[in-house]
Amino acid sequence: MKIAFVGKGGSGKTTLASLFALRAAATGAPVLALDADINQNLAVALGADETTAAGLPTLSGHVGVLKEWLRGDNPRLPAADRMIKTTPPGRGSRLLRVDEDNPAYDAAIREVVPGVRLGLAGAFDDADLGVACFHAKTGAVELLLGHLVDGQGEYVVVDMTAGADAFASGLFTRFDLTVLVCEPTLRAVGVVRQYAGYARDFGVRLGVVGNKIADPDDEAFLRTSLPDDVGLLAVLGSSAHVRAGDRGADRAIAGLEPENAAALDALRATLDALPPDRVRFQADTVALHRRNAERWAGAALLDQIDPDFVLPAPTS
Repeated sequence: MKIAFVGKGGSGKTTLASLFALRAAATGAPVLALDADINQNLAVALGADETTAAGLPTLSGHVGVLKEWLRGDNPRLPAADRMIKTTPPGRGSRLLRVDEDNPAYDAAIREVVPGVRLGLAGAFDDADLGVACFHAKTGAVELLLGHLVDGQGEYVVVDMTAGADAFASGLFTRFDLTVLVCEPTLRAVGVVRQYAGYARDFGVRLGVVGNKIADPDDEAFLRTSLPDDVGLLAVLGSSAHVRAGDRGADRAIAGLEPENAAALDALRATLDALPPDRVRFQADTVALHRRNAERWAGAALLDQIDPDFVLPAPTS
């Protein structure tokens, strides 16, 4: 199952993404975490030290390897460099699993803490400043997710860029559930309303997790302020464990407060109960690719669409 964490800057979405990933991994579930935020902080939030985090490879830096692997022997892709971020899989394409070894993962995915493998979109470097947007980095993440076949009981956890900027690429359609992390403030609720407004026309499954909830009044404020069609899935209170981790203490998930751990378990149960819709997922991939081809990439790329292909169910 694929879950994304979004929200206002400073809402705690990176923290929530890391806690969800760590909590799932602690139960033995396969977890692939992806950092698609312009601030690449997920590795440290998961528990990697700063030196290790700084030395991690990036998906954007190995996008050529990723494309060549995914291309397989798809006859609609005569060359890997013709693939763009929305190129959909078709017959002959190689599909990815959450827990496997392949050349693309070998190049760009690392187990940063036990049970959690991490892929980074990649940060800006000096050559990017003033001439590139961050979506040039997240394209590799989008391509990976478009070719991923995930099963029940395994998780892809994505830390997204803050606010509604996620709608500048097709990433926002790639998930079984998108979690809006919301503090009990008018500004944070405003971001939820904006995101929900953009998402309604695309059938994106949304839910809210309240974060930094200090008392019943905070929770009541969220319940009465959120849009009617976006439910409050769970609430987490202030966490001494998280604050200690931010100061360099051990981030092992066993130290999380029981009430906050229970909130993460409730969120996971909600995700597990959602039925996968691979037909819609492939249709969204094709629709976004068609839009990109027609608007900027060139109509010739429409030939990459395999009209009869549907993502298969995962096999054990």
